[in-house]
Amino acid sequence: MNPNSPHPENRRVVVGMSGGVDSSVAAWLLKEEGWEVIGVTMKLWPQDCMTRAEDKCCGPQAIADARNVANTLGIPHYVIDEAVPFERLVIDYFADEYRAGRTPNPCVMCNEKLKFGNLWDKATALGAAYIATGHYASIEHVRADNSVGGAPILRKGLDPRKDQSYFLFSLRDEQLSRALFPLGSLTKEEIRGIARNLGLKVADKEDSQEICFVPGKDYKAFLKDRFEDRGESFQPGGFYDLDGNHLGNHEGIEFFTIGQRKGLPGGAPTPRYVIDIDASSGRVILGSEGDLLCEQFTVNRTNWHVEAPATPRHIQVKVRHGHTGDLAEVVAGENDTAIIRPLKPLRAVTPGQAAVFYDGDRVIGGGWIANRTFSSKPQGETLAAKRSFQEV
Repeated sequence: MNPNSPHPENRRVVVGMSGGVDSSVAAWLLKEEGWEVIGVTMKLWPQDCMTRAEDKCCGPQAIADARNVANTLGIPHYVIDEAVPFERLVIDYFADEYRAGRTPNPCVMCNEKLKFGNLWDKATALGAAYIATGHYASIEHVRADNSVGGAPILRKGLDPRKDQSYFLFSLRDEQLSRALFPLGSLTKEEIRGIARNLGLKVADKEDSQEICFVPGKDYKAFLKDRFEDRGESFQPGGFYDLDGNHLGNHEGIEFFTIGQRKGLPGGAPTPRYVIDIDASSGRVILGSEGDLLCEQFTVNRTNWHVEAPATPRHIQVKVRHGHTGDLAEVVAGENDTAIIRPLKPLRAVTPGQAAVFYDGDRVIGGGWIANRTFSSKPQGETLAAKRSFQEV
């Protein structure tokens, strides 16, 4: 449980409290360890939109639950309004990625820009040296010989079903150096047990299983409203196969993501899948399940927690949160890029998602998936090379 903080003289910590059981127990654990805990909840929705955020981790009920927990624990609690930056840094990013034919990962962006970004202004104003959250991950602030110094080490949480280290890869070392994750060595069952023993009303509160700002999991309706607010609309176009044959029309590239089967034209002897999206032409490219296999891809905007490999190195890579990880040859490229060659082809590598690099349970870096090469095509040929189709 010991966070191994590098600055033990300052024991004041701001805990981001979402109104859920995880952040609530995180606050209690730190208080038990002798930290001076201050609870802070970020209000992420404009006031005129709060009704559609009632059951969200950023909505009115969440704020009330967090305030109730803080009162029970005997710690101060503040609410800060982050609606404007949340809209600009997370919601607009979410919409822009779909318009670009990519699949966004808003949780990573929210962690980087808000929870461990803008929240620092409040923490600094309160005289706190650290920010803590209820993420299932661990962080070490000291060297193996117990001396202070060196870069912080981010590791997976103990509970493999709940590990959230994937969503934290983009945090810079300076952000990690002031972060605490007290839940890293606990399972969900243990955390709920602690909350029940404390008599917290959130002990059995259901976990959020969806994007926090999308009501009812209907991201298409959410995007429609968002685009209308911005004077935009969906980008219609056509379905095509890899040979450039027109297979039908669609109402917007924003309705599709790599690996999708639903909502596609029928008439093929085997199931069709979305294997590429070309935002510039409005084309959704369809192929077989085998066409989803990727033998090489690049990532950009890399963030390394160790020295970037100048020569190929075998590294465990996760290409989505639910992916257990596969071994790949990784080498750093120019301009914060990296080339990843899986030792066996990976399925449905999706632009816009994060590829996170591990050494055992340690997060050593990651980046955002960009271009891909597919195992069903000749060596070196990417789907981008198939985009000069003749119009049908």
